[in-house]
Amino acid sequence: MSLYKNNSGYSKIAKLFHWGFVLLFVYGVAKQVDDINQLEDAAFIRFEIIFSLIFLFLLITRLIYMKTTQKSSLPKDTPRVQKMSAKIVHNGMYAFLAGTVLSGLLIGYLFWFGFQNSLMMNIVITLHELFINLLYLLIGIHIFAATFHRLKKDGVWSSMVPIFKENKK
Repeated sequence: MSLYKNNSGYSKIAKLFHWGFVLLFVYGVAKQVDDINQLEDAAFIRFEIIFSLIFLFLLITRLIYMKTTQKSSLPKDTPRVQKMSAKIVHNGMYAFLAGTVLSGLLIGYLFWFGFQNSLMMNIVITLHELFINLLYLLIGIHIFAATFHRLKKDGVWSSMVPIFKENKK
């Protein structure tokens, strides 16, 4: 019998999706478009579109997999407001990841079709920046919550993180 308050653990596929997305996201941020004029390079814009479509496909695949096969590792006695907050943060991260990718694709298509200096382009860029900033906020909350659970030693941290396992009481 486990000494943790919950017995839930995520599958190896769920962990691969989680940590794989961390790496993909860090790569995407590191190679982000610094200047919209970079999109004039046909090879660059083609790579950006392909990367974005693959990222979006993997995001949808991950969402379907997680929602249909995995259960939360939060202990059953977790307060309702905390469970709701966790759901809002997780769903928000999916939404803002998708919004960031879709708005980025729209920026690329607008640029490609000659709308570089249009009001529509400015609106989409602003929306793209809003999505990414809200995503950073939710990622920060997610990391804070994971650390909280690590300190609480309720098994949530160890259900997904492969290092610094919680000491069993």
